[in-house]
Amino acid sequence: MARLLGIDYGRKRCGVAVTDVLQIVPGALCTVLTHQLPEFIKDYLAKEDVEAVVVGLPVQTNGEPSENQDRVLQFSRWFRRQFPNVPLHFYDERFTSKLAQQAMIQSGIGRMRRRDKALVDEISACIILQDFMAARK
Repeated sequence: MARLLGIDYGRKRCGVAVTDVLQIVPGALCTVLTHQLPEFIKDYLAKEDVEAVVVGLPVQTNGEPSENQDRVLQFSRWFRRQFPNVPLHFYDERFTSKLAQQAMIQSGIGRMRRRDKALVDEISACIILQDFMAARK
């Protein structure tokens, strides 16, 4: 088996999460500046065996596309051109930032650390990946 890679794509930075090779447990990997994400993806896929990539699809609560959706779709077109043999899936990312904040509170992370947007992005990517895996079963 190979890993699944999850991405919470943002305007400034992207949270990245990955599963173990057996695809049992997702974990936060890192946060990457958005303009550096293509190079990060190329390097990561050259080093690791990745079965598929899951990208959070930003949708508003009323079902309408969010302002970031165009950027996510543009990234997905780039990804599919660069890596045609790696499946790319979208997963609804509504409420992942709020869930990430709640997870941080429940885990006892201090108030100042919870303000770290990069950490929120990493945890959001992990939630997207975890939810995708649960929906697949």
